[in-house]
Parts: sequence; structure tokens; C-alpha cells
Amino acid sequence: MAEAAAARLTARAAIALVTDAFTEHGPPPPEPGAPRAPGGLDGPLGWDGYGAARARAAERTGESESVVFGEAEVAGVRCALLAFEFGFLGGSLGERTGDRLCAAYRLARERGMPLVSLVATGGSRMQEGMVALTQLQRVARETVLLREAGVPHVSVLRDPATGGGWATVGAGADVVLALQGAQIGFAGARVRPVDADPAAYTAEGQLAAGQVDAVVPPAELRAVLGRWLTGLTRPAPGTVPPPTVPGRGSEALPESGWEAVRRARDADRPRAAAYLEAYFDVLLPLTGDRCGGTDPGMLCGVGLRDGHGVVYAAQCGTATRPAGYRTAARAVRLADRLGLPVLTLVDTPGAANDDAAERAGAGAAIAEVFAAVAGARVPVTTLVVGEGGSGGALALAAPGNTWATRDSYFSVIAPEPAAAILKRPPEEAPHTAEQLRLRPQDLVELGVVRGIV
Repeated sequence: MAEAAAARLTARAAIALVTDAFTEHGPPPPEPGAPRAPGGLDGPLGWDGYGAARARAAERTGESESVVFGEAEVAGVRCALLAFEFGFLGGSLGERTGDRLCAAYRLARERGMPLVSLVATGGSRMQEGMVALTQLQRVARETVLLREAGVPHVSVLRDPATGGGWATVGAGADVVLALQGAQIGFAGARVRPVDADPAAYTAEGQLAAGQVDAVVPPAELRAVLGRWLTGLTRPAPGTVPPPTVPGRGSEALPESGWEAVRRARDADRPRAAAYLEAYFDVLLPLTGDRCGGTDPGMLCGVGLRDGHGVVYAAQCGTATRPAGYRTAARAVRLADRLGLPVLTLVDTPGAANDDAAERAGAGAAIAEVFAAVAGARVPVTTLVVGEGGSGGALALAAPGNTWATRDSYFSVIAPEPAAAILKRPPEEAPHTAEQLRLRPQDLVELGVVRGIV
């Protein structure tokens, strides 16, 4: 409960928590030609007492609406910023709120500044009925325009972040951070099923479900947000080089295919996490596929390297699950939209092939990654650091810019299942490995990889 209390901030307190400077913008004028609901003291529905409730909210909070917006500076990065005031009618979205939200998105887009949204809302304003609900369509349109302009959006979910504000401003961001203990969910506390698991509606529960990227203590939020804004707005120039091997790596090339397989499966060889930690100064994780799944065997995010951002997607030696592929595809698409180069690390015996993986859409998820990499306009660099098992590994590989370590192999299929398909006894797997020509030096000769790191 202490964490939840820490997350319950006013709009001004939230702004002060993360910014070095903030210049507020006033209420925007109505958009020319845009339809406007009939006004009046009690709003478009003539809801009895609505005008008085607004007046009380303004007196209590010192705000004239449930959103404050303007220009800010966070860790030296200029940005557009909007913050919800939950104390103003529960941070609800009405027509005037929609005006301010759209103005904040336009400010970011027109000036090419990243957008930061500090979300604390209970959803759409009942006293304005469908007029309030249609503001979500306006926000959705601005989200599309922001993405098309290549402008990043980082959302910070405060307590609470529910309803349409979560489902548009919050969940529609490129990166979603959440304060510890915050309530997060489409359903607010008063409209959830009575038997619902309360943990599912917390920041920590949404992180486990792959709906937010990180849960952050309030005291660390400014620094974390600053690193994200730096990484998303300062792309590393050109194609990034493949990492060098950290720690203990093999000096000699494998003499046989089976030796290459055994070395790739050696528990003591360097793993993806070691490569990433040695390559980057800071790692900022992108967590989850936004479909309810996470895969701990796939590490994705933005890494800061010499003060510049690189998107990474790294397999960790396990069979990659559909959620892992969808998360990787999400990362590559984000990189392409923002002009960030990509680094992928290949290390998997293959895609997960159990019944749960099939029900979760393994084929479609792998296809997503193939399409994301193939369609990327930004440079992609790949290093095979261990096992390269079939299409489950190839999906992450950059055509024409894939490298291999001496402790790796890459094959159309692993030797054991290849032998089984050919109706050979298990002891024939080493011979089959030789026939597959899967050693790093074989891959160079075949033109599959550019070179050996």
C-alpha cells in the first residue's frame, strides 16, 4: 500500500518528479471545422450538477481540466509532455480533455519532439456520454500520425491508469513504464468481476503479462525516463558492428560438425546476456508481446552505446516461444519507425514446438519476425552466438549481414532430428552433423555468414 500511495501523485507533482523544466501551454482553441457538442453549464447531455462538479474540481485541484500539457526538458532532452490530474473528476476524458490531448500530440509531431504522457485516469467522463467516449478516436488518430512521423512516445502509468485513457494514451505508446503499485487495467476498481484476481490489475501483474515494459520506483523515474528519451532520439550512426566475444571463448575453429554442435551447447560458453552487457553501457528492456505473453528466453530492448540508441533482440539458448518472436518483431518495428539500427543475437535450438506453442500461434509469430527483419529500412546486424536451429533461428538473422562466433553452428535442422527424419539411428547424429555443413567456417564458405568473430 505504501508503494501505491507513492504512485498517487497530482499532475503537477508528477511533472516536477520527472522534468528539469516545464512550460505549460494554455487550452487550445477548437479545431477549425471539427464538430462540437452543444455546450452549456451542465455539458452536452445537460447532466444535472455537472457544471457544479467541474467548478468544485477546479477549486480543489487548481486545474481547469483533467489534463495539463506543454513543453518540458527531461535529462537534457526536449519533449512534449502531458499529465493527467486524477483529482479533477477522476482524471476522466471529456471533450475539452480531448482537445488538450490532441494538442499535446500535435506539439510533439510538429516540433519533432518525443512525447511523454503521465497517465492517471479513470476513463471516459460519464456526464458527457458518447461525446466523451469519441475522444478515444481522436487520440487514436493522433497516435497514428505520431508514429507515421517517426516521433517516439513514452508513457508512464501512475495510479490509477484505467479505462479508455489506458487503452489509448497509455497502451498506445511505444514504451510503457509503470510506477510501483499502480492500478492498471481497462476495467476500473468498481466495475471488475467480483471474483477477479486483484494482482492482474497492478503494475507488477501487467509487467508479468507483457503489457508494460518496466515497473519503476518513483525516485528512479526521472533517470530511467531520461535514458529512454536519449536512446529513442539519438540513433547510433550507420550499421553497428557485431559484438566481440566476452570472457572465455574458443580460440580454434571446430574440426568437425559434431564438435561445433557440442561447443554451441556447452553451458560454459558466453551467453546473450554477457554479450549485451559487454556491448552496451545501458540496457533498457522492452518486455512482452502486448498479447499477454512474455518469453524469458528472448531479451529485447534499447541499448545505449556511447550515448546512442540501438535496438536489440537476443535469444538466450532456449527454444523460442511465440511471445518471444512477437516481442522481437515489436522491437524491430519500433527501430524501423524511429530510425534506430538493430542488433540481433541468435542462440536457440529452434522454435518451441509443444502444443502450447502451437495454440499460441508459433507459425504466425515466426512469420512476424521474418517480415519485420525483411522489411526493415534500418541496418540490422546479426551475430550467431550459439545454436542456430532452423527457421526459429533464421527469423532473427539479417540477410547479408550475419556473423558467427567460433562457438556456434547454424543449420537447416539440428543433427538429432535430421537423423530421425532420415530414419537413421541416434548414433548417426555426428555423421549427420558433418553432412549438414553447419560449422562457422562452412557457413562462411557457403555464403550464409559474412565472417567469424
